Amino acid sequence: MFTGIVDELGTVRHVSHTRSGSRLEIACARVLERLSVDDSVNVAGACLTVIDRDDRGFASDVVAETIACTTLGTLLRGSRVNLERAATPQTALGGHFVQGHVDGTTKLVARRAEGDGARLRFALPKTTARYVVMKGFITIDGVSLIVTGLGKTYFEVALSPHTAEHTTLGAVGVGEPVNIEVDVVAKYVERLLRKS
Repeated sequence: MFTGIVDELGTVRHVSHTRSGSRLEIACARVLERLSVDDSVNVAGACLTVIDRDDRGFASDVVAETIACTTLGTLLRGSRVNLERAATPQTALGGHFVQGHVDGTTKLVARRAEGDGARLRFALPKTTARYVVMKGFITIDGVSLIVTGLGKTYFEVALSPHTAEHTTLGAVGVGEPVNIEVDVVAKYVERLLRKS
């Protein structure tokens, strides 16, 4: 489990193809402070298992399923990614409960300045639209955000200057894809109501 509070921006240092998908090697510093082989780490919104690490970063395998439903298959050497270590009982819950189970991808359709921050408008995928509500949580590339605008075909989030500076969302351009994860509580509620 994660909270959607990014620990640091990492940099992809190598991508290699494997029989089951691909292997990512990511350079980072802060995330390594308490990261061991077999730990989970949130990479751009997707929960991956650490298979190797050194004093400059870590490596994770990405299976074909994850490549198919995320943007991880498009990463190249030098790509920047949001990183978060798994939550522990001592972790402050500043965001919301994030599983790192990406529901799909969408694209940024508009960006406008809002003070020192920005307002981002994303296309609203039909497959997840029913779980997106005004003032509800949504996770974009591993960042916990609040829905600040909602229409039939779009949703919006507001970025503070800090979030824009310390995550990949500050640089995402119109037309670029991002990973999204809706609030898991909404999915459980829907399933429970169907059984009633």
